[in-house]
Formats: sequence, structure tokens, C-alpha cells
Amino acid sequence: MARGPKKHLKRLNAPRHWNLGKMGGVWAPKPSAGPHKQRECLPVAIILRERLKYALTGKECQQICMERCVKIDGKVRTDQNYPAGFMDTVELEKSGDRFRLLYDTKGRFVLHRIQKDEAEFKLCRIQKVYVTAKKVPVAVTHDGRTLRYPDPDVKVNDTVKVNIATGKMSDIYKFEMGAMVMVTKGHNCGRVGQLVHLEKHDGSFSIVTVKDKKGNTFATRQSNVFIIGSGDHPQVTLPKGRGIRKTILQERAEAEARGDL
Repeated sequence: MARGPKKHLKRLNAPRHWNLGKMGGVWAPKPSAGPHKQRECLPVAIILRERLKYALTGKECQQICMERCVKIDGKVRTDQNYPAGFMDTVELEKSGDRFRLLYDTKGRFVLHRIQKDEAEFKLCRIQKVYVTAKKVPVAVTHDGRTLRYPDPDVKVNDTVKVNIATGKMSDIYKFEMGAMVMVTKGHNCGRVGQLVHLEKHDGSFSIVTVKDKKGNTFATRQSNVFIIGSGDHPQVTLPKGRGIRKTILQERAEAEARGDL
């Protein structure tokens, strides 16, 4: 009889994009319940141990967290398994590091280093808009925030700029043709481009067509795209590669030119 939620996660069942070695032990950090889904997050322990190499063991990750060194979205998080996810800012004041979690073109999380002024806000996708029982209009974002009394122009699929210190929204980036998007799920995860077409399928998934800077077009579900700006102006700095996927032949040619092969 299993009572309650599972408390363990085996390494072979951990999400692929964490890039954990198969032989590095039996277990993986099980993300706590939090604002991002278990398969779409990066636990603090993995950020500290596998990515930044500030810790060697899980125990050291725990000590770093308990010393209140790690801030996620401006709040100190002492849980080493806290799930950080897309667009979250990770701040380590002792080492002066600030990162934003974004995807690379292979769909893996990238700790993208940012400046202090950029770490003061984040972009949030609007998942639903409704009116509460007490007649308060609210908008719910992709990271579980509830924005009360939002701007009446805010609709589902739009993106809002949220000030991390106050939790208030400022700018709205509408879901419209020509908007700049990043794909956050699926086979094209991490690719950046402009919205060129929307096919609506009632009762099924609406499909959007995206065109990247190099002129490549690809299609994905509407729920998989995240507006990051309007036109050619992303509101957040993008990681290396600017969200343009290369073919394996292009990657090989570049590696040969660098002298890596």
C-alpha cells in the first residue's frame, strides 16, 4: 500500500535534460512540490552540484541552502530540492552570481548569467484569467503566481513583466503575429523565432507556426510557446546561440573550424 506521494526518485527516471550520469549513483534529487512541474524544473541541488560545481555532495548542497545563500526569484530558499524553472532568477549573493533559467536549443536548462538590473524582473506567461467568488479579477501565471486586479487587456497566452520585489506586473506582451517567442516544450524546445501563423482547432490543440532568424519555419502547439518580446526585441537576454537550432552537420563543421574534432 503506497500512502501519499513518492519521496524518492531514481536516477534512471530523472528527466533527461538534467544530464545526470547513469552510473553516478542510484538516486537523484526528487523535486519538492512547488511552482514548476517535476519534469519541467531544475532542483537547487542540481544547480549547485552538477551545473555550478559549488558542492560535491548532496549534503554540501543542503549546507549551502541552510546557510541562506540561495535566492530564487528574490526569496531565500532553504530547501535543496526546491524546483526552479523556466524564467526563474537564481541569485547567490556570496559569490555575486545571478542567473536566469532558460532553455538551449536542445531543450536543456541553461543558467544564463545576467546583470543586477535584469535580475529585478521576470516574464510570466498567463495561463488563465478568471473572477474569484469575491468578484476579484485574477490572472494566474506559469509559475503559480496569482496577480490580482490585472490590466483588463491581459488574456491567456500573453506574457507580463513581473517585478520580483513587489510581485506587480508592468508591461504586457500580447500573443499576436510578429511577436517573438521561445518554445518551452516539445521537440523544438528552446528555439526562438517570430510567430507567423496560428491554426485554431476547436476541441483539439491549436497549432502555431514560428519562423526563426535564419528563415527556418517549424510548428508546435500554442500551449508550448512563450512570448518573450515584440518584433526583434527580446525583453530578456538570450543564451549563447540566440535560440537558433543548428543541424548536426553545421555543428560538426563549426567544431572542425574551432579545432575540436
